Amino acid sequence: MPYLMPHRCPVCHHELVVTKLACTHCPTKVEGEFSSCKFCQLPAEQLEFVEAFIKCRGNIKEVEKVLGISYPTVRGRLDSVIEALGYGPGKTGPQNQEESDRRLEILAALERGDLSAHEAARRLRNKNFHD
Repeated sequence: MPYLMPHRCPVCHHELVVTKLACTHCPTKVEGEFSSCKFCQLPAEQLEFVEAFIKCRGNIKEVEKVLGISYPTVRGRLDSVIEALGYGPGKTGPQNQEESDRRLEILAALERGDLSAHEAARRLRNKNFHD
């Protein structure tokens, strides 16, 4: 079984690029600088989530059942994949990351039963997310 391609330099941790391709059938080799697939750069856990999400045709209730996770966890993982692919509000600045983290904290507290649905909704509506 082939190894998964690394996407970060083990020395400086910057992005790696593909520079050589080889045919599996004949001795042909192609050299150059090739971009990598965005999905190929996702960690295994995110790839598993994406596969389940696609298999379930984006139906969050089905994803919950298949992966055995709650609605807030599905949403959190989906947001994480969206951001990892370079989309979404998390890429516009650190304040949005803080807001995203606070939203996830509120959803996690709701999932644990530490907050009522009413209180969680109130906190999520509050732009500053203060208690």
